[in-house]
Amino acid sequence: MTRPKREPRRPKTVWLDDDQQRAWRQLLALVMELPAALESDLQRTTGLTTFEYLVLANLSEADDRTLRMSELAARANSSLSRLSHVVRRLSDNGLVIKSVCADDGRVSVVELTKAGMRRVATAAPLHVAKVRELVVEPLTKAELIGLGRAAEAITDRIADSG
Repeated sequence: MTRPKREPRRPKTVWLDDDQQRAWRQLLALVMELPAALESDLQRTTGLTTFEYLVLANLSEADDRTLRMSELAARANSSLSRLSHVVRRLSDNGLVIKSVCADDGRVSVVELTKAGMRRVATAAPLHVAKVRELVVEPLTKAELIGLGRAAEAITDRIADSG
């Protein structure tokens, strides 16, 4: 006679209290609404997606305006696959050049062109103005510092759990 299989015990759910629920819902609204608002404004004012802008901005800050694909993916919090698609599109528009690394033929590098630098230099002040309007101005300096610390704590926990 075989014993029936037992269902694994599920841990007891610890529900959020009212303050935790309110904070969670506000965070969720922020996470969904802020990127959409920034994306919409960036596309309207510059013709770039947020991810394209992030790629160009990271290249503009790099030595020789060049990065290995793997480093660029890490800086942009992206997979190599997603980055490859965007780099191809940016290359087609003359904003970057992708080539084989001179030091290691197995590695690809991406270089920001002069046209790419002009594009990011034009986009940056517009993007910063919108970030100031939506994120910096509504908060006191202490609230902004607290927001940064909270975001860091959450992203650190995510990194540790993955």
